[in-house]
Amino acid sequence: MFNSPTKSKEKTETSKEQNRISAGTVITGDIEAKGGFRIEGSLIGNLSTSGKVVISKGGLIKGDLTCQNADFEGSFDGELNVEETLSLRSCAVIDGEVNAGKLSIEPGASFNATCTMKGAVKSLKKDDQKQKERSA
Repeated sequence: MFNSPTKSKEKTETSKEQNRISAGTVITGDIEAKGGFRIEGSLIGNLSTSGKVVISKGGLIKGDLTCQNADFEGSFDGELNVEETLSLRSCAVIDGEVNAGKLSIEPGASFNATCTMKGAVKSLKKDDQKQKERSA
């Protein structure tokens, strides 16, 4: 009973933390974090966080990204896994594979990726199984 407020408070505090890769900075390697990220520089590697990731104009990720929400103005090349909402601004450039809960794309964004929406995949697989059963 006394521990639950502390645990929820710790989760709230870590999710509010903001990490930043400044413009002109290039990081090569994998990053795991609990807080959000703002990337203005370049990350060549994988990023995994339970927070929100913002890729500013001029920012770049080459690798895999797993996060809760993402907002792109910069570039991405790799596998992108977003639990909730992926927002692409007009200057965003996305290449690779995308798995997202919701997708928002402004006109002008470049989206050259295969895309899977999380909610729809389960029902499609069930429909495929029903069709196989009917044809057998």
